[in-house]
Amino acid sequence: MNEMTTLERIQTGDELERCPFPIPLGWFAVALSEELKPGGIANIHVFGREWVLFRGEDGKAGLADPYCPHLGAHMGHGGEVVGNNLRCPFHHWEYDAEGWCKKIPYAKVMPGIARKKPVLKTLPIEERYGVIFAWYHPNGDEPYFGIPDVPELESDEYIPMRRGEWDIGTMIQEIGENGVDYPHLKYLHHAPIIPPGTAKAEGHIFRTDIGAGYIIGESHGPGVVIQRFTKDGVTMTMFAMSTPIDTEMTKTRMAFTFRNYPEGSKERAIAQHLYEHSIGAADGEDSAGFESVDLIVWDNKKYRPQPLLCDGDGPILLWRKWFSQFYAEPIEA
Repeated sequence: MNEMTTLERIQTGDELERCPFPIPLGWFAVALSEELKPGGIANIHVFGREWVLFRGEDGKAGLADPYCPHLGAHMGHGGEVVGNNLRCPFHHWEYDAEGWCKKIPYAKVMPGIARKKPVLKTLPIEERYGVIFAWYHPNGDEPYFGIPDVPELESDEYIPMRRGEWDIGTMIQEIGENGVDYPHLKYLHHAPIIPPGTAKAEGHIFRTDIGAGYIIGESHGPGVVIQRFTKDGVTMTMFAMSTPIDTEMTKTRMAFTFRNYPEGSKERAIAQHLYEHSIGAADGEDSAGFESVDLIVWDNKKYRPQPLLCDGDGPILLWRKWFSQFYAEPIEA
């Protein structure tokens, strides 16, 4: 799909903002599972604020507002996990992963509101693929879509995931827009041609096909992207997770895997090449990986709400319209 734009006036740089949108809603990776052991506590900054991440002795993780509902002590500084609860260091009030006050050691009667509902703000948590995911909605609404099933990430027939992570100075919407910006693959990444591409928005899923089956992609909300690279019947899978640190900073984590073909086989060589090509490290190629070129653009560009597009551009406006559903308040995408 090609799009053209007719504008009466082009905005100048001093009229533009780098990241004009609020933090979107969705499932986002907040930590790797291995980083949080049973009984562990970690202070993290995501979604524009501080949180305390903890894991009970039963293995269940919780992500909570760090400030105790009692008198406001920061439970990430001096707090402990006792059993399956987060305990405040100030007066030893305890809270579970859903935010219910479970114990006040010196109280004869639990405060009324604490008997009726959770009093500590927490976020829904799911743990899959060795990652702790949190559902974020600025209004506290419950999840209305799930984390996608990716069978190869849980199969013994595939190599252990190869991981990387990067802090990127822009908002998630801008990062995802690259997936439908087909010309930049030639001019920024030095691909030999501008590959053909198609895109389709289906509810909370955005599907892309780049190079007539070479890269098949699915975005499941703002925070999760699956891309499968296929050549000569061999597929390499990339699972990308982007998390808003605040409105102008995103942490992107990527995991890569492919079927564990025998060492020295043709299939193994193709799979390895697809992996190296995707990160811009393939021998004998001039392609540049996103770390060396895209980050330079993202860290320094400004967002144009009314871009000047031509007939060779990809479906950028379709992407922006789809993405706008993940802002809690209506906005102009």
